[in-house]
Amino acid sequence: MAFELARWALGFLVLWRMPRPTGVRSDGAVVVDATVVIPARNEARNLALLLPTVVPQAAEVIVVDDSSSDATAHVAEMCGARVVRAADPPRGWLGKPWACHTGAGAATRDVLVFLDADVVVERAGLARIVDAQRDDGGLVSVQPWHEVHRLHEMLSAFPNLLGVMGVGAFTVLGRRLRPRGAFGPCIAIDRRTYDAIGGHESVRDRVIEDVALAQRAPAVTLYGGKGVVRYRMYGDGLRSLWRGWTKNIAAGAGSTHPLVLLVVVAWMSGAIQAPFTATWLSLMFVAQLWWFFRRIGGFGLVTAFFYPIPLAFFLVLFAASALKTVLRRPVEWRGRSVPTR
Repeated sequence: MAFELARWALGFLVLWRMPRPTGVRSDGAVVVDATVVIPARNEARNLALLLPTVVPQAAEVIVVDDSSSDATAHVAEMCGARVVRAADPPRGWLGKPWACHTGAGAATRDVLVFLDADVVVERAGLARIVDAQRDDGGLVSVQPWHEVHRLHEMLSAFPNLLGVMGVGAFTVLGRRLRPRGAFGPCIAIDRRTYDAIGGHESVRDRVIEDVALAQRAPAVTLYGGKGVVRYRMYGDGLRSLWRGWTKNIAAGAGSTHPLVLLVVVAWMSGAIQAPFTATWLSLMFVAQLWWFFRRIGGFGLVTAFFYPIPLAFFLVLFAASALKTVLRRPVEWRGRSVPTR
């Protein structure tokens, strides 16, 4: 019994608390002196949701049209954003780093906020993010709160949770342990630091460019995004969910701090074994996961109660991603072949 309880308790070591950026010096009506850069490839539908939330908050919003075949540029212009059209990525560049690099080159403000097109910024959310960057310095990244609307989206529970655990920012050690990555959907950095570390040019060939960029930054601070920024990942179907997560999940695990990885694996082994061991232990994992899930998104009690299903899906997902990484097989993503590393 003591061994099972110890493995259960390990989960709290790697997800002890998840602070949010709260030091807002505005009421949300003040325009924030920052440039928001949004790389966008066929994101017309998502931009129609994002831009009305961020354009009123930012002094400058740049949408980088990455060779879109839909109405991405038109929607961006109609919503008041400045559109910059990116050329095809040069040799050695992947699409997203190139789009971010292009947008950063066109920016005029001293603070850059890189947002994925599928996020939504809450009222005063941009002020919270930029204030945190100015207070903490270096690179600041916020994990968006994960919206869930359809049944298949609950399968993202463990990829999301383990990504938050694995980055090492929310352990019992707090800021004494340097994070080993960042959250790509929302990154803020001042221009001086961005240029000093080589910007996105220094990570031009990285699939998980957010992790690589954070590893180059002199200081990294991570936050949870509830009430600040949110997103809905892979809501259009199971196929995109599978492709999106297999693109980089195994590579992300490879960047995790060895001690954190060991704790996460030990905790997961307990979660896997619990349903076959004792009902009381299984219910303890349900309660714990419910507590965790509420901090990262809208997965809720139902997802926690039936957690063996999304957990089994994650294990298959991770195996597929690891196999692609070992065999260096590319995955198709947004009409491009993306290498796995």
